[in-house]
Amino acid sequence: MEDITNLKNEALAKIDHCQDLNELEECRVLYLSKKGKIQGLMAIMKDLPKEEKPGFGQKVNELKKEVTDRLEKRKAELEDELLNAKLENEKIDITLDAYTPSLGTLHPLTLVTQAIEDCFVGLGYMVAEGPEVELDYYNFERANTPKGHPARDMQDSFYIDPTTLLRTHTTAIQMRVLEEAHGQMPIKLICPGKVYRRDNDDATHSHQFMQSEGLVVGENITLADLKGTLEFMIASLFGEGQKIRFRPSYFPFTEPSVEVDMSCHNCHGKGCPVCKGTGWIEILGSGMVHPNVLEMAGIDSKKYSGFAFGVGLERIAMLKYGIKDIRDLYANDKRFLEGFKRFD
Repeated sequence: MEDITNLKNEALAKIDHCQDLNELEECRVLYLSKKGKIQGLMAIMKDLPKEEKPGFGQKVNELKKEVTDRLEKRKAELEDELLNAKLENEKIDITLDAYTPSLGTLHPLTLVTQAIEDCFVGLGYMVAEGPEVELDYYNFERANTPKGHPARDMQDSFYIDPTTLLRTHTTAIQMRVLEEAHGQMPIKLICPGKVYRRDNDDATHSHQFMQSEGLVVGENITLADLKGTLEFMIASLFGEGQKIRFRPSYFPFTEPSVEVDMSCHNCHGKGCPVCKGTGWIEILGSGMVHPNVLEMAGIDSKKYSGFAFGVGLERIAMLKYGIKDIRDLYANDKRFLEGFKRFD
């Protein structure tokens, strides 16, 4: 019995001093395994008198139960301590700034496209699209530029075969819409899209760029309507107070044709490096739709008239955002793109 008491005191003390689950498992093996100390007490029974064996066996079982209970209790305590330590190390400091997810931004050309579309959709225009691989027929011939016409030299084109090319302007979309209209008037549309010309890339030129062209055809359409429309567009893009002026020019699909300048949005006409000291910035080309273009689409040019204009979207983006090199718009540099927000 003295051996049982001594082993009990030893086992319970050792269990209480275990500092982690590994030490506790070693205690369990030491005292409760088949070759452990408690099981070793059973070897004494064979030397005991017969009448003492039941009492001795009962005491050994009680010892075994008490050690098992103490092991389970200590295990629960150590697991709680381990969990609390983990929670302490991994707790969230709610006073820290929240994580800000990295969100993508719209490309500046997309912002400009959307701004122009919003401007004209509000005026009742429809947005039209067309193929980038275009027929020469719609790109040139229907735009009053037949084969051999000297105006073709103005645009050095990417031809795929003798009748197919990468469109050089979105005027081709207008020609398709005029044909599909079957004389139903009025027509009011805006045509944004990519165009291609064989040009040497530099800070202000690219072999691929974007245009947005507008077309209005109806009764009694005049140059004054064109001027008012362009004034509204420029004010929408660059703010109120911008002035525009017309300069005579030539385009094969408009007559008369005009180049349009706007007052410098940076210096408001006083003269600065942006406008090269002139107070004016060339912004787009436009004019009244040539009667030949209307007639080829089956529209009576004596009854109906119209105006058209075309603006380079890179030109707008570079002026609006102060971009110095057109190549930045196509470099796919994330740092460059992150600098833009919605067009306002």
